[in-house]
Amino acid sequence: MNHRTLERVRKLLAKAEGTDNEHERATFMAVASALMAKYGIEQVTLEGPRRAAPENRVVTLADPWAREKARLVSLVAQALRCRPLLIGRGDGGQRVHVFGFAADLERADLLATSLLLQMARGLAGIELPAGFPAARAYRRSWMLGFTDEVYRLLSAAESEALRQSGTAGTELVLADRRAEVERAVAEQYPRIRRTVPRTSGTGYRDGVEAGRRADLERERLRSSEGCTPISSASGSSPT
Repeated sequence: MNHRTLERVRKLLAKAEGTDNEHERATFMAVASALMAKYGIEQVTLEGPRRAAPENRVVTLADPWAREKARLVSLVAQALRCRPLLIGRGDGGQRVHVFGFAADLERADLLATSLLLQMARGLAGIELPAGFPAARAYRRSWMLGFTDEVYRLLSAAESEALRQSGTAGTELVLADRRAEVERAVAEQYPRIRRTVPRTSGTGYRDGVEAGRRADLERERLRSSEGCTPISSASGSSPT
């Protein structure tokens, strides 16, 4: 990501992380996610057929709530055209092995780091009455709802950036890139088992609403002028 765009996105994410005003946070996240989506499409156009090979990195998420954090990282990466795999515990936490092209990995890294902080802040702000039954299940389901809504909104931002690009053949290039990433995954993981998270808590809807506020102000975005990374090791593989 070019320096100017990177600094602008970082400032927007820092503002989103630091404010208690939900409308301000929504606006900052909307502009940041749209900028990164637009940048992702621009990079596809600039790289052309001589693009570099996909890269990969392992991200480790520590307790508490390591599995829920790993799921957030995975879905953010997936929304930004990367291929995440949950590979289990190791090195002090849950590990996610993410495959993708460099620009997409960088975008996913920035957004996931910020959203992890925002999710933690939202979780800390939940006030349950004394003696609330199944409080842990509520919090877990809240995080699942938050993550699912963030994934939906980021995916929509990516689709909108593609629609606005108007560049002929971009969808075909993206399909070729997806195939390259899948081949890179298959080389290291010839057998992949898919799982679906389960939730028994009652906080899912509240989590969805909290996730929606991370990118809610679409009208403000349309009128705008433009539309502490996760520790990772590029090119590493699980042990």
